[in-house]
Amino acid sequence: MNHDVPLNTAHLARCVRTLESALVMLARSPSNSVEYEVFRNAAIKGFELSLETAAKLLRKSLKPYFSTSGAVDRLTFKDVFRHAARHGLMSVEEVERWFAYRDNRNDTAHDYGERFAEETLTLLPGFVEDATRLCNRLGHADD
Repeated sequence: MNHDVPLNTAHLARCVRTLESALVMLARSPSNSVEYEVFRNAAIKGFELSLETAAKLLRKSLKPYFSTSGAVDRLTFKDVFRHAARHGLMSVEEVERWFAYRDNRNDTAHDYGERFAEETLTLLPGFVEDATRLCNRLGHADD
């Protein structure tokens, strides 16, 4: 398999655009409104979906580096990102940020409180930048 074959990143690109739109609409909504809650929830779900989609794409991009695709499929989320750094697909600093995103996502799965949701929102602008960079690095978007 050619290591330079771009992946179809259209789904990730769409997830990130949806997340960006939710953040824009959230910023326009009064913080005590139902609309604010709707857009906050949409942003958090967009974050979760983008995070999972990015990991799936990274798994695909790592398959040429392993003797079997099953070996890649057995990697944990964080191991996928560690191997991405090892093979030059991401920097160590980027991987550390993705670990923080994953840790936050795992926490959101257990704590849907308002305070926690607001903490998650502070990560999202940086996440959008990182997800967009990864999307561009891994392939092409055929929308």
